[in-house]
Amino acid sequence: MINKLMHMQSVKKQQGATLLGMLIVGAFVVFVALIAMKMAPAYIEFMSVKKVLKAMQSESLGTMSNKEIKDSFEKRASVAYVDTVKGSDLVIEKTPDGNAVVSVSYEVVKPIMGNVSVLIDFSARSDGK
Repeated sequence: MINKLMHMQSVKKQQGATLLGMLIVGAFVVFVALIAMKMAPAYIEFMSVKKVLKAMQSESLGTMSNKEIKDSFEKRASVAYVDTVKGSDLVIEKTPDGNAVVSVSYEVVKPIMGNVSVLIDFSARSDGK
């Protein structure tokens, strides 16, 4: 009888989540979603940059001049809606076997709210390394 009475009292004390707890969890979820929505376009554009560099590798880059490589990137980037990276940002390295490797490194700063921003570093190469 005493155990049953104590059990009923402990069940009455268990209420569940409070309004304040739910507001804190909701605010956290909204903050994480806000950051994800701000960063997603930068990652989508980075994937386009990688795709353009990989497609350029199918060309014979070793026989092209640096200007031709940069122009080829500009044409492909305009079709892929890449605005952050320009042909002048490319680093072109000639390998000993006569090929060329095109790489690019850049940063994207996305403001979150007020004076809080997210800095994202990207780096891609035409050989996939």
